[in-house]
Amino acid sequence: MAATTHSHQAPAPWTAPRARGPLRGDVALPGSKSLTNRELVLAALADGPSTIRLPLHSRDSALMIAGLRQLGVGIEELPPAPGTDGAPGVPNPYGPDLRITPAPMRGDVRVDCGLAGTVMRFLPPLAALATGPVTIDGDPYARKRPMGAIIQALVDLGVDVTDDGDGAMPFSFTGTGAVRGGSLTIDASASSQFVSGLLLSAPRFTEGLHLVHAGERLPSLPHIDMTVEVLRARGVRVDQPAVGEWVVHPGPIAARDVTIEPDLSNAAPFAVAALVAGGSVRIRTWPTETTQVGADLETLLPLWGATVTRDGDDLVFDGGLGVAGGAPLPGVDLDLTRGGELAPALVALAALADGPSEVTGIGHLRGHETDRLAALAADLNRTGGAVRELDDGLRIEPAPLHGAAWAAYDDHRMATAGAVVGLVVDGVAVDDSGSTAKTLPQFPQLWAELVATAGSPGAAP
Repeated sequence: MAATTHSHQAPAPWTAPRARGPLRGDVALPGSKSLTNRELVLAALADGPSTIRLPLHSRDSALMIAGLRQLGVGIEELPPAPGTDGAPGVPNPYGPDLRITPAPMRGDVRVDCGLAGTVMRFLPPLAALATGPVTIDGDPYARKRPMGAIIQALVDLGVDVTDDGDGAMPFSFTGTGAVRGGSLTIDASASSQFVSGLLLSAPRFTEGLHLVHAGERLPSLPHIDMTVEVLRARGVRVDQPAVGEWVVHPGPIAARDVTIEPDLSNAAPFAVAALVAGGSVRIRTWPTETTQVGADLETLLPLWGATVTRDGDDLVFDGGLGVAGGAPLPGVDLDLTRGGELAPALVALAALADGPSEVTGIGHLRGHETDRLAALAADLNRTGGAVRELDDGLRIEPAPLHGAAWAAYDDHRMATAGAVVGLVVDGVAVDDSGSTAKTLPQFPQLWAELVATAGSPGAAP
């Protein structure tokens, strides 16, 4: 299947900067998109005001905030907290903290989900608790993304949904202020977000929710684990009788002040950069324990010869996670069922390796912001690569790469994959670096700062 180009007015291409030597990077990243949008939903349904500290400010989180505000939720940006000595607070460079105040939810709204999977899968069950008509829609390509599991789930829960029968946006329903809940079976093979979206609002369903997944496979299980953890942290009882089965008991969702971890999936291109260009990259404040699937980078990158250190393991990386490269890159066979969102960065890395690689377990990526399998194959082959689509992944053969146009397809992870290739290939021209605003608006600046460290004192040869 060919990747689909979709978008607005074309921006000026961004030529990915080449690293002219080994790196010496020290990168601080903004908060996790996955955690920010989960906590926004739970705060909107909580039994009192919550504060979210160090949230992500990006297009995905802005769409979630806008949708919740439309439904009547109060969301306020907070000034920096003063220091312990009374001195003025220091602003978070990535945006203000948020205060979320729940309120009775109202309908008569049209929610714009953009291309944000978390918004289009998390907000409909929540909006069904509102009173009045609600329409769910998004960007043109978002109307091709799988939504049938959520639409059918709402119908099975007693919500009167009007759609075109194609399992996609736009669709509408009229909320009555309550959702029955109870037993529900869905097929979440296309996205774990179907499960998470239902679980997040389930405590507010009259009967809670007994949810069973009946599909062949369930990708990205760590994201569901994340959902269960944030629910339990707010006092919700969640049982897991078996794999693919969850019981959320009805009851209050506690108000809570939470601090969002840095986004470890957004860390992937920065960590991979050390292997591609050589040298070292440190990602600051890497959490000791986390449900983020990006934490798998700690065990995945050594497969390509990386040296990974944590929290003072040596004198170079005093805290955070350090990745050092410089060794030859072997071919790697990898099952990424747990963490498909890491695939674009790792496939770009595999295209620069000395041997063939297969990355599998990622067939569901065909339904992401674009068909990522087709998009990765098209972009890499355009630069001279030898990439072939498999039923459930990609086969990457070693080949010398050259500069060429690199299409982002409105997909942030496609744009960052092009940046990875551009570290060692001149003339990789990404058609829309602005697509990174979906989850990391500062990406072009942070990437340029990283590449500027190439050849600096202390960088590994």
